[in-house]
Amino acid sequence: MLDAFTKVVAQADTRGAFVSDSQVDALKQLVADGTKRLDVVNRITANSSAIVTNAARDLFEDQPQLIAPGGNAYTHRRIAACMRDMDIILRYVTYAIFSGDASVLEDRCLNGLRETYSALGVPGGSVAIGIGKMKAAAIAIANDANGVTRGDCSALMSELASYFDKAAASVG
Repeated sequence: MLDAFTKVVAQADTRGAFVSDSQVDALKQLVADGTKRLDVVNRITANSSAIVTNAARDLFEDQPQLIAPGGNAYTHRRIAACMRDMDIILRYVTYAIFSGDASVLEDRCLNGLRETYSALGVPGGSVAIGIGKMKAAAIAIANDANGVTRGDCSALMSELASYFDKAAASVG
């Protein structure tokens, strides 16, 4: 995992070039949005249990066959494993939004996840739907303007959504 600054330097070094003006401008914007990023991470972290629990509850209401006898999430142990995985994905999404880079999410969480779920018989489409439910809840919480730095957060919310979309695509 590389932070945004290290990644830019590594890319420039690989090319044998100086850091470009557009890369510097992108890093300046990352710094300028730093407080907003921290607000988003803090909001999601403070509400992570509710985000995961409500997403799982909604998923199981929409797809009751998952928790029915013979379903993939049947038994408390399997439900707990499902919720643990959702929590891990949410945690890595916060790492990505904090660093402004999806590589930590991709490298440490998503790589190989589809294959693992496939080998275990976990329905990837259902996991993707659960991730979508976490995405909606996290964006609603992060986009609440009460008690946070004022300003346009549309680009940051789009970035946040993209990390959830990557996670859903990697399992779906």
